[in-house]
Amino acid sequence: MPNKNRCKWCNLKNEKYIAYHDEEWGVPVYDDHHLYEMLILESFQAGLSWECVLNKREDFKKAFDNFDIDKVCNYDEKKIEYLLKNEKIIRNKLKIEAAINNSKIFKEIQKEYKTFSNYIWHFTNNKVIYEIDKTSSELSDTISEDLQKRGMKFVGTTIIYSYLQAIGVIYSHEKECFMYKRRR
Repeated sequence: MPNKNRCKWCNLKNEKYIAYHDEEWGVPVYDDHHLYEMLILESFQAGLSWECVLNKREDFKKAFDNFDIDKVCNYDEKKIEYLLKNEKIIRNKLKIEAAINNSKIFKEIQKEYKTFSNYIWHFTNNKVIYEIDKTSSELSDTISEDLQKRGMKFVGTTIIYSYLQAIGVIYSHEKECFMYKRRR
């Protein structure tokens, strides 16, 4: 499918990026495990490109016990040291500690809302938002602020906007892209 028009950000020389763009980005997600994985990965993106994180996704899965939230919540200093020595992932102590912290808060939100999906989708009344050419919005500001109040780290409005695009709450395929859809 390399001949199809895609969003400008999609590196057509990277098969992982093409598959992510075509099969995953902008598709509504309701599964808490996938929502959790994407939140953790997006938080590691801070200051980097998504392509960098995406290229390391499988290594992150291995390093973070297949994103088993219960295991991540119980990571100790020994595990943090192990992760900091893992050259296949992004080795940033603050981001690793944030991933552990955010996992605990993710679980608290699950208890409060029954699922994280209920929490994230309630901000739009379960509707997909269609918009392009933005890196933040009133919606990402609101969710970012709420997550930060709850104690999450590396969840600024730009990261949350990117997260909302990744999980399909915000649909942002460009008009020239073969994936582009108008508001339903």
